[in-house]
Amino acid sequence: MPTITIAHTTTYRYRAAVVLGPHRLMLRPRETRDLALTAFDLEITPKARIDWSHDVAGNAIAIANFDVTTDGLSIRSHTTAVLTAPDWPVFPIAASATSYPFLYSTEDWTDLGALSAPQYQDHEGRLSNWVEQFVMRRPTDTLSLLKDISNGITAQIAYEIRESEGTQGPLETIDRGYGSCRDFAVLFAEAIRTLGFGARLVSGYLYDPSDDRRGSAGSGSTHAWVEVFVPGAGWIPFDPTNRSVGSANLIPVAVARNISQVAPVTGSFQGEGNDLLSMEVVVRVEDQ
Repeated sequence: MPTITIAHTTTYRYRAAVVLGPHRLMLRPRETRDLALTAFDLEITPKARIDWSHDVAGNAIAIANFDVTTDGLSIRSHTTAVLTAPDWPVFPIAASATSYPFLYSTEDWTDLGALSAPQYQDHEGRLSNWVEQFVMRRPTDTLSLLKDISNGITAQIAYEIRESEGTQGPLETIDRGYGSCRDFAVLFAEAIRTLGFGARLVSGYLYDPSDDRRGSAGSGSTHAWVEVFVPGAGWIPFDPTNRSVGSANLIPVAVARNISQVAPVTGSFQGEGNDLLSMEVVVRVEDQ
């Protein structure tokens, strides 16, 4: 059960003093049965008023409001957490869902709602056709199918670290043949949604003490993966970037229907269009 610390610093520098608008921060990890949060601190310069709330998905949201002009902004979070997830998890999938296809209960289907519907337009059904290559037969083992799709993404799509903002659509990733961890996550979520699974995107951190996993940069980085709802087992984490199942190396911060909803820091400023000189993000995930 490793105890880890996470330091996440976002620094903005401006050409002149600007007026900062409210900034929405998603930096506090989600406490789960596999992750115990023992400490969390948030430091912001210049001083800000922080209003905490939870969004519809249960993510902790901090809204930072500023009263002064400034030529710089620093947002730093520091987390201490204990990871208890097993390396080889066993998922108690309900008998009714061990084979695909299966039907969610009426209550689950209603609650999953948009989480089971693709978010990207695909009028020609190209994604549906692409994912069918992994369905060997019907019925087929549910967990094996999900693993095959996740592993198939890594086998067919080259991993690429991309520092630029934004995420590729699923068909864009297939056509280009490469993508980042968030592109892999979007492709996986969208592909299994075409098969009727409920899925949500996850943003957080990758714990990589041996420095042998993809999606990790140096001492740490943000990371993206997917959770799939399977009756009996609940939300099962799949990390297609690393061909892994379970949360042994994952620290979730936010979950959402769409990847655009889980950005760690979003905000605005009033000034000239060229006033933003730089933005730097530094993440360190280390053993305590």
